[in-house]
Amino acid sequence: MHQIADLISIFERTFYQSHNTRLIKGDCEPVYLPATEQVPYHQVVFAHGFYASALHEIAHWLVAGDARRLLEDYGYWYCPDGRDKQKQAEFEKVEIKPQAIEWLLSTAAGFNFNVSVDNLNGEQTCRFDFQQRVHARVLSLIENGFNSRTESFLKALCDFYNTPWPLTAQQFNWQHPKELCNGV
Repeated sequence: MHQIADLISIFERTFYQSHNTRLIKGDCEPVYLPATEQVPYHQVVFAHGFYASALHEIAHWLVAGDARRLLEDYGYWYCPDGRDKQKQAEFEKVEIKPQAIEWLLSTAAGFNFNVSVDNLNGEQTCRFDFQQRVHARVLSLIENGFNSRTESFLKALCDFYNTPWPLTAQQFNWQHPKELCNGV
């Protein structure tokens, strides 16, 4: 049901003309590449053809402002897997909004969403505590509205996948399973 070619096509129809940006299936790690003389369009490159990776990278692109979209990987640092407690807390803090938007995109596409703490070999934190913060941001975005790019893409996904628009808080009914985080 969820074909990567469909997602690439939806992104292309929504953003290529207006933002000179394409969604690209990559072979390795995801990256955002601004246009150059060699490649005259911006590239949102997602990992290994995975639908979830594409949604995540699109979410980062939707968060990035005009100036950030002129920088490789939006000018952000990335500390790889194996982060200590402090670095993991910093990572989670900056990932709340992109993952909230990813959750919204996933719901608009009728695709299952899972938060990612992305730290399998580092300090273990409760992913449900992180998901609770992401969920709160989802509800805030629904209540306060989206930037125009995010709204355009959400509508395009809802139209293509025939899911309800506008998105409502009732579509994001989630409860923290507190008993699963004891001792973490």
